[in-house]
Amino acid sequence: MTTETGGGHNGLTYAEAGVDIDAGNALVERIKPAAAATRRPGVMSGLGGFGALFDLKAAGYTDPVLVAATDGVGTKLSIAIDTGHLDGVGVDLVAMCVNDLVCQGAEPLFFLDYFATGKLQVEQAARVIEGIAAGCAASGCALIGGETAEMPGMYHGGDFDLAGFAVGAMERGAALPSGVVEGDVLLGLASSGIHSNGFSFVRKVVALSGLSWDAPCPWGPGTLGEALLTPTRLYVSQVLQAVRAGGVHALAHITGGGLTENPPRVLPDGLACEIDLGAWQLPGVFRWLAGTANMAEPELLKTFNCGIGMIVVVAADRAGAVADLLTEAGETVVTVGRVIAGQGVHYRGHLL
Repeated sequence: MTTETGGGHNGLTYAEAGVDIDAGNALVERIKPAAAATRRPGVMSGLGGFGALFDLKAAGYTDPVLVAATDGVGTKLSIAIDTGHLDGVGVDLVAMCVNDLVCQGAEPLFFLDYFATGKLQVEQAARVIEGIAAGCAASGCALIGGETAEMPGMYHGGDFDLAGFAVGAMERGAALPSGVVEGDVLLGLASSGIHSNGFSFVRKVVALSGLSWDAPCPWGPGTLGEALLTPTRLYVSQVLQAVRAGGVHALAHITGGGLTENPPRVLPDGLACEIDLGAWQLPGVFRWLAGTANMAEPELLKTFNCGIGMIVVVAADRAGAVADLLTEAGETVVTVGRVIAGQGVHYRGHLL
C-alpha cells in the first residue's frame, strides 16, 4: 500500500464540509488584545492553550470558596442579528453571569465564553467577543478562555448562540444571604432597561405593534431595535463596595420571574418582601410593552424587572450609608420596601 503525498488528490476537505479553521485562528488573533485588556491578578495563562490557569492566592485569597454561574442572552440575540447591532450582547452575556455571582457575595475572577454559529464570520464574532471583554473589564474579571464552534447545518444564515461561564470567590464564611431579619430595608438599583429576560414576549409584542426594528423608538431616542438592545447593567463593582462596607444581608438579581419571584429567593422561611410600587416611575419601555400587549400589572411584575435590576437587602441602621455609597458609585438608588413577616412578595400601590 502506498500513501499519496503529491498533487492530484481530490478528497473532501474540512473547509469543503463548511468548517474554516483558518477563520477560527484569525478570530483568536483578532480578540487577543481585547482579552489581554481584562488581565487581573491571578491570571496565569493567555488564550490558545487547552485550558486556562488561575492562581487564587495571587488574587489575594487566603481560604477561598469558589462560586460558579452560567447563563446566556436568550432571544435578545435574534434582535441583535436582525439589526446588526452586535456590540452590546457580549456585555449582556457577562452581566447575566456576574450579577448572579455577586448575589452570593463573590467577587468575579474569570470568565469563559461559548460562541456557536453555522458559518464563522470573523468580524461578527469579534464584535461580540470584544463586547464580552468590555463587560469583563468593567466587572474586574478576566476573559481567560472560550470556545468558538462552527457547526454547519445546526445554525443558518448569520445565526449564532452564546453561553457564558463565570467563576468567582469569597473568603470562607462570607457567603450571602446572611442575617436577613424583619425590618431590613430593600434598596432598589435602577435597571438600564429590559436587560436579557422576556425577549420572546418582547418580540411578540413588537410583531403585534406592526413596528420594524428601525422604526423610531416609541418611548425615547433612537430606533426601536437600538432601544431594546440596551445592554444589561453591570452591578458588580458598586455592589461589592457596599458589601465590604457592611450591613448588606442579601442581594437579589431581578431576572426571569421579575420582582415577584426573585426577591423571595434570598429570604429565610417566615419572611417576605413588602414593595411599594409608588416608590419609582415605571420606565417607558415597560409602559409601552404593557400598553401594547394590554398586559395586567401582576403579569408585568412577574415577567420583567420593571426598572429595578438589583435589590439590596440591608440592615435598617445601615440603609442610609449604603444608599449613599451606591449613589456615589453611580447607581440610581430607590428605597423600595422592607422585609416583613410572611411569605413571598406583598405589593403596595401600583406601577400602571
